[in-house]
Formats: sequence, structure tokens, C-alpha cells
Amino acid sequence: MARGEDEEELTVNEPKEVDMFTSVRCLGYLSGVNLLVAVCVGMYVRWEVTSEPMILVIFILGLFVLGIACILHYYFAMEKASLSLFHLWFGFLLGLLCFLNSSSLKSNVKELVANYLLLASAIMKTMWALTERICSSIRYKPTMLTSTELLELLGFGIASTAMLLHNSVAIIGLVVALGTLIVDLRMKSLLALPNLVSFALVTSLVFFQALGITANPYALGCYLGRLLCEPVLDVYFSVLGPSERWVPVLSLGRVWRRLSLLPLSLTELAFFVLAALKLGHLELWYLVIPGFCLFGLFWFICHTILLMTIWGFHTKLKRLVFFTLLSTVILGAVSWQPSNGLFLCALLVVLPLESLTHGLFHELGSCLGGTCVGYALVIPTAYCSTDGQPTLLPPEQVQELNMRSTGMLNNVQRLFSHHMIQTFGCDYSTSGVTLEALQTKLRGFLELRTEDGPRHDTYLVFYSGHTHKGTGAWALAGGESLHLAQLLDLWQEKNAGHFSRLILVLDTENSLPWVKEIRRVEGVYVAVQGAELAVPRADPEAGDAPLLGDFTSEWVEFNCNPDSDTQWSERGRAVAAAYGVSKRWSDYALHLPTGSDVAKHWKTHFPKATYPMVHLSNWCCGLNLFWLCSVCLRCFRRCKLAWFPPAVLDTGQGIKLVHS
Repeated sequence: MARGEDEEELTVNEPKEVDMFTSVRCLGYLSGVNLLVAVCVGMYVRWEVTSEPMILVIFILGLFVLGIACILHYYFAMEKASLSLFHLWFGFLLGLLCFLNSSSLKSNVKELVANYLLLASAIMKTMWALTERICSSIRYKPTMLTSTELLELLGFGIASTAMLLHNSVAIIGLVVALGTLIVDLRMKSLLALPNLVSFALVTSLVFFQALGITANPYALGCYLGRLLCEPVLDVYFSVLGPSERWVPVLSLGRVWRRLSLLPLSLTELAFFVLAALKLGHLELWYLVIPGFCLFGLFWFICHTILLMTIWGFHTKLKRLVFFTLLSTVILGAVSWQPSNGLFLCALLVVLPLESLTHGLFHELGSCLGGTCVGYALVIPTAYCSTDGQPTLLPPEQVQELNMRSTGMLNNVQRLFSHHMIQTFGCDYSTSGVTLEALQTKLRGFLELRTEDGPRHDTYLVFYSGHTHKGTGAWALAGGESLHLAQLLDLWQEKNAGHFSRLILVLDTENSLPWVKEIRRVEGVYVAVQGAELAVPRADPEAGDAPLLGDFTSEWVEFNCNPDSDTQWSERGRAVAAAYGVSKRWSDYALHLPTGSDVAKHWKTHFPKATYPMVHLSNWCCGLNLFWLCSVCLRCFRRCKLAWFPPAVLDTGQGIKLVHS
């Protein structure tokens, strides 16, 4: 009841081990039971101390609603309705516990017990969410707010109506800011974590003091902790790529996307009006008035450009969106009003909204412009003689193998077509390929350039065929072989002075040596996606043994179908996967528009009066003021990829590398 099928985004998969599943579920239920007991004790204490009959009525009504939810859940199988009642009511009761607080409760033993139970509930909910993610029992789906989060936010907002109108409006604004922050975290915006820190500081240090409310820190901490733990953890654990995370926005029609500008415009206008109230404080008028006029004009220009950009959805101007966010921060600092709760909640709403806009432009802008070209080679001589060389199959098995190899090539072509990868060729050879012919083919492939002249961002090579045991080298005709070192030498020769990357996809029986070896390579951006067959194939007629092509079928389906139910982390898989990347892989970035590209685009779509903005943005970006942050972030990414490699690695172009 504490969590349930609340989430359109997350569903708990059935693990193989019952003991682990039971332990994780028990931890979640215990968190819910703790919350239930804490709310009951807390409401009883408040009635006992204040003798307010309304509290007793709400408490009894809460138990009645809980009983109805249990009846709907267990007797009528109306799980969605019962869970909706449960989360809505608990959001409301947590809000009452937070707001109905007085100094006389501090020395009450029952209140102390309730506070510790609330704290334990938040901790157990966090441990539950963390355990599920470590055990890979979460399946991610794109969503912005889950039904649980929406209902608990709504319940908390309803609880605020018990206060004065001015305070109620401010707290409802805080709830909206919290919901926007959750979306910001779930979208993994670049500035989501700084926004989280800002929200925590403003809420704990300034907001409730401005309203004159002494909130219960345990109830507030429990409420925020239970809501924020999963979005914060998913900043690290979520395997969804940028385009997948933004599907709820991108799937909207053009009209709805443009109508979304209306609430954004009203919110920005409300923030500006509330910030202008600072002009009424004349203590430092000689600083406030000139500062507000200067930065207010800067804010107005930036936000006008922002609205025009969103209207046209031009995704190459993320620098200017950053300046929009910067102008809000500056204006908020100039017009800072620690005693105005409405101003504080407006600021907390505007910051994550603009962070979301920046995240959208930043992530999708980073994905656009990335070009990829692919080449596939399938050599279906997969059975070997005693000397380790590939031999032709018996005639009765040729047809079956040809059908399997043809299906493999069709899957590769599906991958190329789905992700708009330019196809250099898909070669199929039953008689084998010589080393010289293969090297000539690879040289021609690695020399390819785009129509405009620059090299492609990504070069993808697919190979399926016989490989040597121990080294993983490709077994070629005439007793020759192609080693990874030879392929890397060829890559470095053709990619010298450029910053493209190479992805190798191997559907072979001995791909692990290349996966392990590539992890020790420096100076290039190379990744190897390999397959691992659980049972060595000795008898081609064995029906249960995994065959070459099975991995390609599952991997392509996983990369082309967002609703694929393939779980690479489940134990006992007949076909497993493993990937390895070079040490500098995490440093790679797709080619982005240059300053001159942005200037040309600006002159095409915006009036001349705004030209100084683009020169200012290009000049500031050229200063590289955050070079220290970029260095620290680069080191963090390298360490994360080396020590804690994700089970699914998004390459940024829709293709995902997987590890079992």
C-alpha cells in the first residue's frame, strides 16, 4: 500500500530470487507501516494537546478513508482507486502534521515517537528505492510526474488551505515548485542538482520564517524525503537517454507545445512583478533602483528571446537559454525579499522551469548534428576444423544457416534505418574474406566523410563470424586473422587529428577478449559491444544451445523498440552481453554548432536590436569561466565509468551498449 503501482514510469520486475524480492518488498511495506503509525500518533497528540474537535474529526475520517482504500484494494481489486485515496490522504495528513505545530509539543514523548517514526519511514523508503535500483528490479519508462507524486503534492496543497489565504497561496506555490523540481530531476537537467540545493536552503532557512510559520521539521523532512528520493537516485541510475526522457514533451502536438508557453509566460510575469516590489524598499534605493532597472532590462530581453525561441523550437541556442537563467538569478539576487513568501515561492518555481528549458535545449542540442555511418560483415562459416580454421558446413545445414545469417543482416539494416545511420555496406560471404580485402574495405569505410566535408561523429562496425579462442581475433580465409591491435592502428591512422569515435558490435563466440582489452586503451574513443553465449556450441543440431544471431536479434530489438521487455541483467540468460570502452570514452562530445553558426541562425530569426546578445554569449562562452567545474566533471565521469559502469550505456545517438 505504501508504494503500489503508483508509477507509470517505474514498474518492479519479478526477480529470479524469491528471498531478495521478499526482503525488498518487506522493506517498502515497513516504510508504509511506519508512516501510518507516525501519522496516527501525531494526529492523536495534536488532539490531546489542543483539544480541538476538528483534529479528531479529521483523524477519524482518515482511518475511515484508509479502511475504504483497503476494501477497494483487497475485495474489489480496484488497486488504482485505493492507492489514489491512500496517497492523496497521506499527503494531506503529512501537511497537517507539518503546519499544526506548536512549542508545547516539543516536550511530549508521543510527539517525539511520531517524529522518529517519520524519520525512519523516510530512511526506509530511500533504502527501498536504492535497493531496487542496485538490484536492477526497476524498469524505466518516460514520465514527468508519477500518479503518486501528483496525488501527494495535491494532498499537501489542500492541507495548506487550513491557514490564512496569504500563507496558503505561498505554500501552494511551494508545492508547485516542488513538483517542478521533481520533473527537473527526472529529466536530469544540467542544473537540476544546484536547483535541489537552492530549494533546500531557501525552504529551510527563509521560506517558513517569511510566513511566520514554525513547521515540524520531521514531518516536512519525511514528506520531502519520500518524494525526492527516487528522482534524486534516478539522476544516477536512470538508463533513459535524452530523447527518451523528453518523450512526454516531444510527443505533444505542435499546438499543445505552443500553448504551454501561456503558463510559462504568466509565471515569469508574476515573478517579475513580485521582484519589482523590492522598489518599495527605499533603505538602499541608490543600489536597488539602478540595479533593478539594469538587470530588469537584461532579464526582459533574455526572456523575450527565450519565448521566441521556444515558439519556434530552435534547439541550437542553448547558450542563450543559459543567459536567460542567469538573468533570473541576478534579478532574484538584486530584488531579494526574505520576508516575502510569495516572492520566494515564485523564485523557486521559475528556477526549475528555466532549468528544464535549458536542459531540453542542452540535451537535445547535444544529440542533434551527430552523424553516424555503419558497416556490417557476416561470415557464416562458424564451425571449425581441428586446426581452428573455419570450414564449410554440410549441405543439409547450409539453408538453415543462410536463413539465420539473412535474418542477422536484416536486423542490422533495421538498426541502421531506425537510428538514421548511413549504410556503407552489409557484406555476406560464405567462402570467407582475406585479410587484405577486409583491410581495404575497412580503410574505405573509415575514410568516409559527410557531404559537407567533416568526418562522421561515429563509425559503427558489426561483425559476426568465427573468432579465435583466447584472443578474439577474427578468423579469415587462408589462415589469416584480424586482431584488435591491427584494427586500432587502422583507426588511429584514418582518424588522426580528428575526434570521431568507433563502435564495434561483435556477435561472436569469443568477443570477451576484445571487450577486456579495449578497457586498457588510451587516446582514442572506441567501444566494443560483445555477446557471450552461455553454452559453447559443439553440435550444430542442438536445438537448445544459443546460436550466433540470437544476440543480434535481442540487441537490435532492445535498441529499436522502446517497449521491449528484454532484461539484460536477469540471471541465467542463454545469451548474455558485455561491453567495454576505452579510458577516454566519457570525454567524447558530439560536434555542436560553433559561434558563427549561432550568429548566422540569430541573424536569420531575430531582430537586429538583439544582435549584441549573441556577441555577448559568444564572448562569455569563449572565456570558459567554468573550466575548473568541467575538469572535475570530466574526472567524475571517468571514475564512474571505470569503477561503476552502468548496465546500459547510452551513446547519445539512440544506440545503447548493454552489460549482463
